[in-house]
Amino acid sequence: MPRAHVLIYAKPPRMGLAKTRLARSLGSATQARRIAMMTLSKTMRAAMGGTWTPILYTAPDSALGESLGGIWPAHLSRKSQGHGDLTQRLEKGLFETPPGPILFIGADAPDLSPALLRRAIRALSSNDAVFGPASDGGFWLFGLSQRARSTSPFGNVRWSSPHAMADVKANLPEGARVAELPVLIDIDEAEDWRAWTKARS
Repeated sequence: MPRAHVLIYAKPPRMGLAKTRLARSLGSATQARRIAMMTLSKTMRAAMGGTWTPILYTAPDSALGESLGGIWPAHLSRKSQGHGDLTQRLEKGLFETPPGPILFIGADAPDLSPALLRRAIRALSSNDAVFGPASDGGFWLFGLSQRARSTSPFGNVRWSSPHAMADVKANLPEGARVAELPVLIDIDEAEDWRAWTKARS
């Protein structure tokens, strides 16, 4: 089977750029930036911890050369997310990545781990797609097998809503086999942060 690729969609944790919804709901851009750095660091450690090929898709383009104190290693392959909405940016990654299983992750789920990524890749050996559901109705991971990569499932998705995962799932071909991983918390709002910290206490 061709080598799997893990596409990490992330922005540098700068105030006013990353975690803007979290900053508004917390009432503190400084705290939101600290949380963004923590979730990004955990995401990158997970993404760099396996036999797959990680690729960082970042925005804006000026961030392509950043290292963030080593969180984005110099040897990590980086690409621009490009222009347009999230659908267009995900499709860019889908269609320009070499053949093989493909996983899409963000940098919002601090409980992401190499073991969960391995589990997702294994699931794609016998399924067409895999989801890592988020507690808010979205997803912290989405993956497609090589045989399911011919068309995009990202059109007309209600992103940043409780319907995002259901919309992507509805776009899959009829009869597609779908696996699901455990539900994790995506930290997008202050309520998510409180829920995650409570679960860790």
